[in-house]
Amino acid sequence: MKLPFENRVYAGRLLGQALAKYANRPDVIVLALPRGGVPVGFEAAKVINASLDIMLVRKLGTPGHEELAMGAIASGGVSVLNSDLVGRLLIDPELIAAVTKREQQELERRERAYRGDHAPPVVQNRHVILVDDGLATGASMRAAVAALKRRNPASIIVAIPVAPPDTVEVLKEEADEVVCLAMPEPFLAVGRWYGDFSQTSDDEVKSLLTRAWATEFGSPNFTEQP
Repeated sequence: MKLPFENRVYAGRLLGQALAKYANRPDVIVLALPRGGVPVGFEAAKVINASLDIMLVRKLGTPGHEELAMGAIASGGVSVLNSDLVGRLLIDPELIAAVTKREQQELERRERAYRGDHAPPVVQNRHVILVDDGLATGASMRAAVAALKRRNPASIIVAIPVAPPDTVEVLKEEADEVVCLAMPEPFLAVGRWYGDFSQTSDDEVKSLLTRAWATEFGSPNFTEQP
């Protein structure tokens, strides 16, 4: 695996190739984590001819060190905290509550902005592939996995282009399968492993979802079982 990846599009195509066993199956759906995971998920879903949708997750940044995740929240009221970090930094519960409230408001804003009138996807009895552009601590992905488990999927597959080995090991304990293209050390940050890691905009997310929902590979092709 040659690093860095050229960009998210290239990484998504490679990830799709690694997910070949899930190709052309109506019981498979790709759920991308906005924003950066959407261009990756779009390309991966296109390669395996799977439906594409989103999984809304928000990282809970540590006050004063916002890039350091003390936890994450996901749609459905799921919250995952890094208890070791919270305890080590003596983070006040009221501060955690305030950060959670702020991020919940942003999660709901994105849900309205990205989805519009498009109905949430059916995940019950489906094999759900969760895609992001990379993981550092894995807090956001862990929240996504926890939220999905409440909705009774057939299985949960975490698929990412790059992540540190210890994060992959943690996720292997929580998801049914983890597909990771590269696990470099020292890891430092996801952006280090991309040539172009420019921020994905809300408009780009909406454009990709509109394209996916309007084309064959993104059209609904599965109904919930009674």
